[in-house]
Amino acid sequence: MYSYTFDSETGGIILNSTPTNFSKEPRPIYAAELDILGFDKYWDYDKQNDVPYMWAESNIYWYRGVQIAKTKGGDLYTAPELQPVRDENGSIPFGKADGAKLEQMDIEAMCAANVDLLTVIEDSTVKKIVKEYEKFKDKLDIFHVAFSGGKDSAVLLDLVKKALPKGSFVVIFGDTGMEFPDTYEAVEETKKQCEADGTPFYIARSHFEPKDSWEIFGPPSRTLRWCCSVHKSTPQTLKMREITGKENYTGLDYVGVRKHESLARSTYEYENYGKKQKGQHSFNPLLEWTSAEIWLYMYSRNLFINKAYIKGNSRAGCLLCPMSGGCSDFIRRYNYTDNIDSFIDIIKRKNSWDSYSEAELHSYVTSGGWDNRRSGRGIAGNVLKYKEKTSEGEITIEVINPNSDWKEWIKTADTVTIPMKIEEHKNGATFVLQEKDVKAHPTVGKFIRQSLKKAAYCVGCRVCETNCKGGHIHFENGKVTITDCIQCHECHDIPAGCHAYNSLKIPQGEKKMKTINCFDDHAPKRDWLVSFFDLQDDFFTEHTLGPNMFTHFKRFLRDAQLIDGNRCTDFSTLICDLGWESDTALALILVNLSYENAQFEWYISQMDIGYFYESKLLKERLMADDIKEKAANSVIKSFKRIVGTPFGTVLNFGYVTDDDDMVRTKCSISDNRVVLYALYKFAEKCNMDKEFHVSYLFNESVERDGVSPVRIFGLYDEEELKSILLGLSSAYPEFINATFTNDLQTITLRDKTSNDVLNLFKEEL
Repeated sequence: MYSYTFDSETGGIILNSTPTNFSKEPRPIYAAELDILGFDKYWDYDKQNDVPYMWAESNIYWYRGVQIAKTKGGDLYTAPELQPVRDENGSIPFGKADGAKLEQMDIEAMCAANVDLLTVIEDSTVKKIVKEYEKFKDKLDIFHVAFSGGKDSAVLLDLVKKALPKGSFVVIFGDTGMEFPDTYEAVEETKKQCEADGTPFYIARSHFEPKDSWEIFGPPSRTLRWCCSVHKSTPQTLKMREITGKENYTGLDYVGVRKHESLARSTYEYENYGKKQKGQHSFNPLLEWTSAEIWLYMYSRNLFINKAYIKGNSRAGCLLCPMSGGCSDFIRRYNYTDNIDSFIDIIKRKNSWDSYSEAELHSYVTSGGWDNRRSGRGIAGNVLKYKEKTSEGEITIEVINPNSDWKEWIKTADTVTIPMKIEEHKNGATFVLQEKDVKAHPTVGKFIRQSLKKAAYCVGCRVCETNCKGGHIHFENGKVTITDCIQCHECHDIPAGCHAYNSLKIPQGEKKMKTINCFDDHAPKRDWLVSFFDLQDDFFTEHTLGPNMFTHFKRFLRDAQLIDGNRCTDFSTLICDLGWESDTALALILVNLSYENAQFEWYISQMDIGYFYESKLLKERLMADDIKEKAANSVIKSFKRIVGTPFGTVLNFGYVTDDDDMVRTKCSISDNRVVLYALYKFAEKCNMDKEFHVSYLFNESVERDGVSPVRIFGLYDEEELKSILLGLSSAYPEFINATFTNDLQTITLRDKTSNDVLNLFKEEL
């Protein structure tokens, strides 16, 4: 909610009354973390873990308002490099070389200094919780607090206890089975407290043991996060059905989500319905809280602190998560070596690339191989169980050695609108559909396909069962039974229709992927661009490039929409008129490339703004997507060439560090009309209505054909983006209307096109 400053007197944090839209999420640092990172080499401090010594913002460490160190790098096996801050004389602030000793934080004084604002925050949040309860208390079957054992859920539970009557809600801990050992201690402590004050406390856990599910589904990845559904949301839903005695219960879940935690969560709203589970309202009372406020509340109310934080972990989540990395991975493994190594062993064992050396397998684990998996290819022991081909107007689907009964799953699809010929055989069944029927009824065809994928791959995870609000799907001993299905298709609201299929599917080549390596070793250079824009149409006859250079450069020009065949386009003329080396012209070109050139699209989609990527890591990521090593090397090499052109030096698309790290950066934009152009291209490519919520631009979890301007240009500061959109709305109301008042966060594009936006530039030259 509020901004903060570091306090030199107490060593703590002082809130001020200025609202904040961005928080660096400070966290307290104890001796245990200092020891792990090697602080004792430079600083003297008592080896106690009762009271913290300093704060960290990401990898920056602050002691009594002074930045004293930062860390760089690190992975599961390698400690990050500790880099002390030194003055011009080489001295380290508060260093042991000067005889100094770090003092513990004065927690009591810090809390006293913040009591007034903290009371305001607490009171306003309690009122929100009460208001939401009053709104639904006579309409819903159950209210529950989602408890994780972490700091946010601890604060949330304390506030809900203050806000709601005793017995009006329950607490549910979603035990993934992959929690930190210290988290289980925090859960037991909280359970005792709840039992003492009469608050029902339940534990929800999947029937799958985590190590078994990793074997069955293959290790989770950034894009294949089956683990959240299987081990968290589904067991919680089943537990609430058990508590209420209703298959179709309706409930409200108080969740400790905060928008400052991540970019994805920055777009969350206080209330939503059915986004994660059907029939379930979710309310996020802590949405506006920062971690500074969370920690102040923890200390001032003397709440139990999960020891995982004291040991240096910034989050108390799963032991080994594909979404983590770097220093956090090292600290986790340092503290819980045996627990994490048991999952690493599964990753290695499930990797089918026999040609990997021990060093390559090590790199696969540490540098982005396993956590970037997008299919079942490369999973040891995985076999094809669903096969589809189209020939002579017929779609033939083979279900090979299915895991469950297709006759049950097909009940969820409409086989009247699209009839099938079915032939059962020893190893499964073959289904034949007419291609014309599927084209005429694509949605029906989709659900038939997904029903058969479910039959082929179902492992009884019960996600489909919990998605079925009507209670028509039941599992017993892993066997599915479907009765009185109304074909609402809620059970199909799963990636690819089935988590197991989605994680284990083996690409059959029916959908060809665009070649990412568009330029080979001939990415554009500045002098090539100079020559093209100087010569224009004459370039095709007067250039001095070699044959391969010309071929690949022509590909670049075509994808940028600067040429059509051997002639320059009107767009090319506009770029010349704008001055091709201006950030405006380059930004317009970049928008076109993000849609038409697979290599630029890969840089934009796979490289996060401000992150330092080792070339080796990006190479591993490319090869994990079945890109050959030579092509992967070319893609890496091309980035280094591209950022040496005005795309890097003027537009600020990215750069390469002295350590050969590759970095994509926020683009420098002086004319906001390029954002308007990108918005129209986005809407056109997504084939979407031209009215949408601003959060949609930030939501990167949605599969879509368009690339958000947020991603293209690095416009992740929501307030900055809103300012740009409001400015465009004022200057060009015939093109866009942006409304950001009260609960309205809407962008409306008028009945125009991206070409019409380009005409704005032409008219105002």
